[in-house]
Amino acid sequence: MAKRTRKSTNVLVVSHGHPAHSIGGAEVAAYNLHKGLAAQPDAESRFLARVGHPTRRHDATALMRLRGDAREILFHADDYDHFLVSNRNTDDIRRDFVRLLRDVAPDVVHFHHFIGLGLECLYAVREALPEATIVVTFHEYLGICHHHGQMVKTTGMKLCHRATPNDCNACFPEIAPARFLARERFIRGLLEIADHYVSPSRFLRDRYVAWGLDPAKFSVIENGLDIASPAPLRALPPGGRRSRFAFFGQLTPYKGADILVDAVSRIPDAVWGDDSVLLIYGGNLERQPPAYQDKFAKVVEAAGRRVRFCGPFQNTDLPRLMRSIDWVCIPSVWWENSPVVIQEAFFHGRPLVASDIGGTAEKVTDEQDGISFRAGSPEDLGDAITRCLTEDGLWDRLRAGITPPLDHLGCARAHLDLYGRLAVERAGPALPAPAPRATRRARALEPA
Repeated sequence: MAKRTRKSTNVLVVSHGHPAHSIGGAEVAAYNLHKGLAAQPDAESRFLARVGHPTRRHDATALMRLRGDAREILFHADDYDHFLVSNRNTDDIRRDFVRLLRDVAPDVVHFHHFIGLGLECLYAVREALPEATIVVTFHEYLGICHHHGQMVKTTGMKLCHRATPNDCNACFPEIAPARFLARERFIRGLLEIADHYVSPSRFLRDRYVAWGLDPAKFSVIENGLDIASPAPLRALPPGGRRSRFAFFGQLTPYKGADILVDAVSRIPDAVWGDDSVLLIYGGNLERQPPAYQDKFAKVVEAAGRRVRFCGPFQNTDLPRLMRSIDWVCIPSVWWENSPVVIQEAFFHGRPLVASDIGGTAEKVTDEQDGISFRAGSPEDLGDAITRCLTEDGLWDRLRAGITPPLDHLGCARAHLDLYGRLAVERAGPALPAPAPRATRRARALEPA
């Protein structure tokens, strides 16, 4: 087989966390892209991940090595301004981050997030490597929304349809509209340094375009999975039902686990039976506001033995956990972008019961590969689960409608194609080829 002649593309993938330290979907997506690129014959990849407390910083530098792999680097950053998405410690950026950039000399610097690192890193790349291509992947609405990037009102859990200084001031009365205007200009100005943006969903892309980013600079590329093989289906006893449901995620108000537990408690005993169970895989409930913890405790008490709490999980645990379940539930009340659990459920052939908003509604097609319900409604979710338990053939039909998700190698190839196109665009229009010598001589001999 002939060797590829295409020039190798040197990529630095930047993330706000390393999966060895943090298990969020964005960290996993960034790391999977790095692994996918590293596996390509025409690409080199390095992975830079922010780390902070409780990991101790080296005295002399913010840079650290992980696992002895020279391609995986940690950058310690703890002096972070959440309001401006800014790193106050610009000395470390100018000294250590820039030194890394010049040592590695990447063709592409791909930011999969900038929480903790600060948007100043984009400016540092442009200043240190004027010819490099800068790409930013968005995972939520952090640039638009100060409320943890959720675009949910601080009171009443209502969805936010726009972000203006006055609207944001209504959520945060202690912050003047003028400061929100300054925030918007600061964040957008630094984001506009990037050559291109990637969104895993059309929905999230459209929100950023409505906010003011250039639609011509966007591509929609789904994050890729790195899973060896799908989990086998749960063996059913004679006459058994597909009656085991699971929630995977953080126990925050935005993920809607309380709505799911409430919905389960509303299903009649005759429908639920003795064979059904809801498994909750997640943690961090103790970090949530006391009012939410109280609310959660009440719905859990009402659900009784129908719900089992299984604690936090690692992404590497999912193939094993999927063996014991039939349905995956995503009851989020915010406009998700592209929850990785959707792809993971589809990879393992598990239909979804999912909220009908945002990226979730885009990824889960009602009546084809899952069932949609009205977000925030335990009554509607209870009806959906009742269908799962009573409708003959529903699980098999929905499972047959699942499209296999993109893997990390296909994701890497899609990104390499994008990098190549952006490199051509940055180089500008090609100069016309010089005319052959004979032609130039003939023209010189032509009469004036």
